[in-house]
Amino acid sequence: QVQLVESGGGLVQAGGSLRLSCAASETFLNISIMAWYRQAPGKQRELVATITSTGTKNYADSVRGRFTISRDNAKNMAYLQMNSLEPEDTAVYYCNVKGACNWVSCNDAWGQGTQVTVSS
Repeated sequence: QVQLVESGGGLVQAGGSLRLSCAASETFLNISIMAWYRQAPGKQRELVATITSTGTKNYADSVRGRFTISRDNAKNMAYLQMNSLEPEDTAVYYCNVKGACNWVSCNDAWGQGTQVTVSS
């Protein structure tokens, strides 16, 4: 089973920056999509950004221009650079992969989440 581990969360003041990392537990032949989601207290989990294996990126309107998603296919890692953070960005951020394929099968997976808190 694919395991994902996020890191890089923390407490930051409004206007500050954080960089989240997501590491997969094994080496895959291909991971179709790597994504970041977030869930704020009392709210549903929402998509923040996605990146395909060929580098196509998509962002939620609320973070476009402030956040940048990237990935390192050789290391099976994903990153989320978050700039100009706002208190509304406070949430638990989750890494997600879709279509993580080894020689045996393809699977989807979620990380355990990392807390991002932005103070005003």
